[in-house]
Amino acid sequence: MASKLASQSREQAMIARASAAQSAMLAGFARQLTGISTMDALAQVLCRTIGELLDGDTVLLLRDEGAIVVAASRPDGFRMDPIDIAAASLAFDRNRPAGLGSDMGGASEWLFQPVGPGERVIAVFGIARQDAAMPLALERRPLLASLLDQAGLALERIVLEQEMAGLAQVRERDRLRHALLSSVSHDLRTPLTTILGTLAGMQAADGEQALQLATTRAEAERLHRFVDNLLDMARIEAGALDRRIEAVDLSEAVAAALDDMARMLGEQAVVVDIALDLPLVMVDPQLFHHCLINLIDNAVKYGGADTPVMVRAQRASGGLVLAVEDEGPGIPVGEERRIFETFARIEGSDRKGGTGLGLAIVKGFAEAMGLNVEAANRAGGAGASLRIRFCAGQLKELPEG
Repeated sequence: MASKLASQSREQAMIARASAAQSAMLAGFARQLTGISTMDALAQVLCRTIGELLDGDTVLLLRDEGAIVVAASRPDGFRMDPIDIAAASLAFDRNRPAGLGSDMGGASEWLFQPVGPGERVIAVFGIARQDAAMPLALERRPLLASLLDQAGLALERIVLEQEMAGLAQVRERDRLRHALLSSVSHDLRTPLTTILGTLAGMQAADGEQALQLATTRAEAERLHRFVDNLLDMARIEAGALDRRIEAVDLSEAVAAALDDMARMLGEQAVVVDIALDLPLVMVDPQLFHHCLINLIDNAVKYGGADTPVMVRAQRASGGLVLAVEDEGPGIPVGEERRIFETFARIEGSDRKGGTGLGLAIVKGFAEAMGLNVEAANRAGGAGASLRIRFCAGQLKELPEG
């Protein structure tokens, strides 16, 4: 009896010492993780520490734009086989262990464990033995789970810090861009107005001077429109748009925009197809005027001087759609929304020149009036179709008779 009691006491003491050692090791591991601020450093510490503790080869995997990449490994230079990639992908996608010793992806010699807080998988940790035996005994899996829980918290902290740093950079960039837009546009507006006024009052002595004055005036007006676009963009980003919604006739609005653009359009053909029985649209006349000018200017710029620009309006889905179309190369699939972003230029299309402000202003002004803008390629041929969509509540029917 005494011998049995002594044996039980020794076993309990050994279990207590092992538990205390494990707790101390986990606490030390957690303290070590708190001092790490980069993903690379954390990956190195994680692979080295767990590899030494559990006597195995280790690897930490991350996802970069859908592809699985090795963040760190022990020993260095780990290369993944297709079977290992498949097992790691299962661990990522299903947030469950995969590989040897699990119920998924058993063909791999590695055991992959998802790492991350809750249902969010930030990384996958893999462990294997060089003799291809079972990577981890069942009784040691709780220890690995505890270590990876600590690592998951540290990974989440680092990811959040990186996201916050990125957000701070975006905010600072936007602040500087807004300040630059406001400063440049206001500083240029007054001298440009003076230049245009002076050019308007000058009389040419001969035909050559008349051509020179016309060219200079056209370029000055183009620069003036660019400065106006800068000011408009600054107003949009500052939320300082004043709206005065009233009923506007589409035919008259398009005619007014084309009249203001007459000098810029020159010999450019513009085909207007707007039925006379269409309802009035409820918009701010000034903001809508700017939208039309930018849409037509965009179509002229990218459609080519030898092809016409089409301005069409028709009823659609209980509302009305105004489309400005060109016959240029069009817009790459998947880029239809991005062309309305500020300073966006779309490579591989006809949208890679210019400042990238015009369509962003169209979107900002249209949304300020409660309208939707969209872009697509023309159904009946080459070219782009940029549209402003009016819902039924933004239309005012003309009285009959």
